[in-house]
Amino acid sequence: MTSALDHAQLLDALGDAIVVCDGAGAITFWNGAAERMFGFAKQEALGASLDIIIPERQRKRHWDGYNETMRTGVTRYGSALLRVPALHKDGHALSIAFTVALLLDADGKPAAIASMIRDETERWKEERALLRRVAELEAKVGQTTQSQ
Repeated sequence: MTSALDHAQLLDALGDAIVVCDGAGAITFWNGAAERMFGFAKQEALGASLDIIIPERQRKRHWDGYNETMRTGVTRYGSALLRVPALHKDGHALSIAFTVALLLDADGKPAAIASMIRDETERWKEERALLRRVAELEAKVGQTTQSQ
């Protein structure tokens, strides 16, 4: 028995956010996980710029890379994970990790970029806490050896 896979249902059911943007960076696809992660309803996100989730201080760097990728058709983030800050609709900071896929037009030229995004905010906070703890312990060990 053969059953057709409902791709729209699959993309919407994933736990990771899927965001697709056209060549100019306008959002053309926003799944349920993107709604939950970033707080913007699909209707709010579709047609909007990615600036809705990019912190102001990161925007120039982001758009420089985005435009270069669209121009050249080359990205190093197809398999390499990129970790960056992001914004929730209510303004709180997120730490996200993502990969991208270039979507090509009929002529083989970049037409859109699809991103698979995971919220790593809790992992990032735990890592920062562990690094602070290690620094504190190293400082104590240094003080102990100096006093001996």
